[in-house]
Parts: sequence; C-alpha cells; structure tokens
Amino acid sequence: MEPYAREALAAVTTRPLPPYRTLTVERITPVLGAEVSGVDLAQEIPAEQLEEIRTAFLHHHVLVFRDQAISIEDHKRFAAAFGELRPVNPPPPEADPYILEISTTSAAVNVAGNGWHADGTADAEPSLGSMLYITEVPEPGCGGDTLFANMHLAYEMLSPAMRSLLDQLTAVHDGAQALQGYTPPADYVIPLSEHPLVARHPETGRKLLYVNKAYTSRIPQLSAQESQALLGMLFETIAARPALHCRVHWTPHTLVFWDNRCVQHHATYDYYPYARYGRRVAINGGPVKG
Repeated sequence: MEPYAREALAAVTTRPLPPYRTLTVERITPVLGAEVSGVDLAQEIPAEQLEEIRTAFLHHHVLVFRDQAISIEDHKRFAAAFGELRPVNPPPPEADPYILEISTTSAAVNVAGNGWHADGTADAEPSLGSMLYITEVPEPGCGGDTLFANMHLAYEMLSPAMRSLLDQLTAVHDGAQALQGYTPPADYVIPLSEHPLVARHPETGRKLLYVNKAYTSRIPQLSAQESQALLGMLFETIAARPALHCRVHWTPHTLVFWDNRCVQHHATYDYYPYARYGRRVAINGGPVKG
C-alpha cells in the first residue's frame, strides 16, 4: 500500500469515537459501519437519543439496528426524523408511495441492487439515505448479505495527482443505464443528471468520490476512450479494495440505515433458489455539492 493510501486509512481508523449516553455503538470495521443497540424503533425516540443516532450516522455512515419489531408507520416515522420522505419512482401501483418492497422469489434470476451502486444518482437531487428493513431472510439462515463501501476513503486513498485531476471533472449519471434489461412504465421519465465527480458531503464538508457503475455513463470533459478508461479504473477501485468495505449480515427484523451520499452498496445474490423479503424507505436530502 502506498504511503498516501496508508495515511488516508490511518486518518479514518484512528479518529476519536463520539461519546454516547443513550446508545451502545459497536463498529463493524474501523472504516465503515456500526451496530446500534439500546433503542426501540417502534417507539417515539427521545430527542437526545435521536441526536446521538444522527451523530453515529455521520461518523459511521451505515447503522444496523437488530431485533426491531416495527410497523410501516414506525418505519416511516423513524425515516422522517432525518428529512422529507422520498416517494418511490416510478410509484408502486395501489400501494404506499413511500414504501419500496424488496422481494426476491424462489424463481428470481437476478435481484435489484446486485452490483455496486448508490441509489438514484441520475436524479437532479439524489437521496440523503435509505432505511431497509428485512423481515424474511433466505431459508438456510444465511446469504443475501449487503456490502457497503466508503466513498470518502475511496477518494482519499487515491494518489494526490489523481485526486487533483478528478477534482476538476464532472460525470453524467444516466437512469437508462441502470434500467438495462428492464422495461419501465410507459409514462416514466428516465432521469439524466450531471454531478461533480468529486463532491463534498453537504453536512460534514468532507470530499468523496461520486461515481458508480450502475448510473455513471461518461465524463464529458474527456474523450470517450479516456472517459471509459478512467471510469473503469474507479469502478474497479471501489469493487476490488476490501479496505473500503463492510459487510452486513441480515437477520429477521433488522433495519439498516445508510448514507446514500457517501456510501455505495451491493446486494449479494448468493441465495438462489431461496426467497427474501423486506421494505425500504428513502429520505430526501438535496443535491451533493462539488
């Protein structure tokens, strides 16, 4: 590992941990993710505890809450504490407009999210984050883990020369690219947006790499060949550098809350022919700024 990459990693792993009075927060890895206990999401959360959850969210980016027996209304109430609920797009017919069902049947050839991505980055205003609540896990009791990657660290572990180049660029995010193999509703307007390739987190101001293989199609400041080569390198860096990752194992009635602005995720489909079920609520948070 190059010295600049070691320095970036050490800066994250040696950060002081926030103190907590009302929660227990245990890290999944030194760079990403934490398991949170001492909170009941089926109840109205006290202001002090909610503020501590927000602190943990900004520090660890992925929070795991286990053994939570929550209703759809509980789920939406918890999400609404962090911002305006984000409608599912395209909206589900005759269902709650804020609930995306995450359902894998035994006949599924593939599953949504089976590849590194951030949700909805082709939109002009990407989401703040998502809360996924899984109630049914694959019958063997294992499989279907979700991988997460820290996009702050993905940027910081690049060479200074590469960071300097990327800081000047933008990237086009195309919803059509993520829909390959799927047929959207006839009235669905496919989103297309251009974002800074290196963005700043709107709450912490920390820089992050803002490209993902599902949506990012090209870098307009470069030739087609240069764009393809550079994006390919960045996508490979995200997927092939385990130091960026944490892995969340699902158990029934687990809710995971991740920061969609600075985290990518990969829903592992390693449980065919078994089924899995859950529901997701997303939160609006405004655009990620350059």
